[in-house]
Amino acid sequence: MGKYAFGVDVGGTTVKLGLFDKGGKALETWEIPTVKDNNGEAILPDVAKSILAKMEEKGIRERDLEGVGIGAPGAVNEEGTLTCGAVNLGWGCFNIPEVVRAYINVPVRAANDANVAAFGEMWQGGGRGFDSIVAVTLGTGVGGGIVVGGKLLAGAGGAGGEIGHLHLEDEETEFCNCGNQGCLEQYASATGIVRLAQKRLARDKKDSILRNRVSKGVSLSAKAVFDAVKEGDQVAIEVAEWFGDYLGKGLAIVAAVVDPEAFVIGGGVSKAGEILLSYVIPPYQKYAFKQCRNAKFLLAQLGNDAGIYGAAGLILRKD
Repeated sequence: MGKYAFGVDVGGTTVKLGLFDKGGKALETWEIPTVKDNNGEAILPDVAKSILAKMEEKGIRERDLEGVGIGAPGAVNEEGTLTCGAVNLGWGCFNIPEVVRAYINVPVRAANDANVAAFGEMWQGGGRGFDSIVAVTLGTGVGGGIVVGGKLLAGAGGAGGEIGHLHLEDEETEFCNCGNQGCLEQYASATGIVRLAQKRLARDKKDSILRNRVSKGVSLSAKAVFDAVKEGDQVAIEVAEWFGDYLGKGLAIVAAVVDPEAFVIGGGVSKAGEILLSYVIPPYQKYAFKQCRNAKFLLAQLGNDAGIYGAAGLILRKD
């Protein structure tokens, strides 16, 4: 086995890279800009050149490398092919490993970035010790990744784990970013929580920290909602219960399909901490199939590094 592996997480603004030893320890991490000119044609060559420069700096030869793992936005199949492109990068459909291997003659594996982050949390983060987890990222949207028996569940076209687009609300009139209506993402993301808070404030004139915030011209945020919850604000608590019901129901649906040992919750919204889980677990247990109700709920630990850990894990974790 090679001594090292590189993990790569391709983002819309920057690409994160990490050099790992064979035990999964991050030896060094760094970033390069994501150059999206000309439909992102320079992104992967830039990644390869950055890796080669790091290899030269550290005296690492190709034979010392176990390989390079890459997480990329979009649906990526088992062969590492972007099946529907990546609009935010300007990419069409192509095989990611083939591009990188033109520069570095080592094994290269690629997968969807959210799935890769889930793999990282299972391998070295909040889900460590479990082989079957569902990782949920609550940020601007709702991302997801599913690991079953230690293996990523990518699906036939690489779209496995898109739990943010579970349909949960028939009466929704606004559209999700995906083009559908009533998706989990519209209620459980950071922007979704703000939507719920706005709807709750419009319902009546009940006094609230959130209402006072708006009256002073300060924008609402998911953080503001959970900060108000911690202060016992009843309107904020109602919003948290509303959010928790949607997310708990969505995860119960996922559990009926994959029966995970644990859910690992990450993303910016998860910074609220354990109080967030306290609003998700009761509705989850209410809606979940009986045999799935004892799934653990854990907070993610790797933060923005989950992607590079998971990408390296694609190479280093062999079981």
